[in-house]
Amino acid sequence: MIERRKFLALTVFGIAAGAAGCGRDADRVRLASGEVGGFYHAFAQLLAAVAAEAGTVRIEPVPTAGSQENLAMLASGEVNAALALADSVRDEREPMLALGRVYENYLQLAVQKDGPIQQVTDLRGARVNLGAAGSGAAVTGERLLWAAGLNPDVDVDISHRPLRDAVAGVESGELDALLWAGGVPTGVLDVPQQLRLVELGDLAAPMRERFGHLYDLVVIPADAYEGGRAVHTVGVANLLLAAPSMSDAAAGAIVNLLVSRADRLVPAEAAGTQFLDTRQLIGTDSVPLHPGAAAVYRRRHG
Repeated sequence: MIERRKFLALTVFGIAAGAAGCGRDADRVRLASGEVGGFYHAFAQLLAAVAAEAGTVRIEPVPTAGSQENLAMLASGEVNAALALADSVRDEREPMLALGRVYENYLQLAVQKDGPIQQVTDLRGARVNLGAAGSGAAVTGERLLWAAGLNPDVDVDISHRPLRDAVAGVESGELDALLWAGGVPTGVLDVPQQLRLVELGDLAAPMRERFGHLYDLVVIPADAYEGGRAVHTVGVANLLLAAPSMSDAAAGAIVNLLVSRADRLVPAEAAGTQFLDTRQLIGTDSVPLHPGAAAVYRRRHG
């Protein structure tokens, strides 16, 4: 009888412990972010930190190459949340939900400070890095070239290196230009000491006409890079996405953090537009909101 009681007690304890463990796993969110030194990675780290303080959800940032890799990881189940540029999401076929529209990414075409490239059309025949393989810049960059009248497959020698490698390539002259989609300032870009940003503002309208309304005319402020000048460029919103399998509780907890801790979620790279208020967060274009996220937005804003 004693042995039977011990067995039953251990069985009940095991079931309870297993249930608690499952609960903890259900509240764990693996968030595909981006390259170390970039906006996505910085934002994911801040979100994880405020989540740890709040104790309502556990967020584990996963460094990646960027939007395209993030979407692939989300589709495969390797992660259950991801950051991605809105135009990369538009091309995605896999089912996904949104937690919110969080920030504007700025396209930054960087060249040598005293180099000859003054506009995108000068890239004909040039060696250009269009973001790391798996990044959103790889998609957006090709669209930028098409909008400027260049064929990415014919007119430009394209590579896909990580940001730090690309910066080293431009500074050494191995590359003529690099395109980066991120917040401003991006510390790895040594502007204006070594690098110069090329004006891209004239291509915002052609990109909208050809590829849709996701592209905005934005301005990188003169004080974004110390000693730099104001530069007109193209902005693309980025979305915080969730797998349909994410629990309502986890989705709601993250949205509560986006709204209530907005002032704690502004990376140094976010001198540009941020969308961390309820009215802007819900603007996720064609991606439906996660039910847990929608419930929180309704409670907060009606």
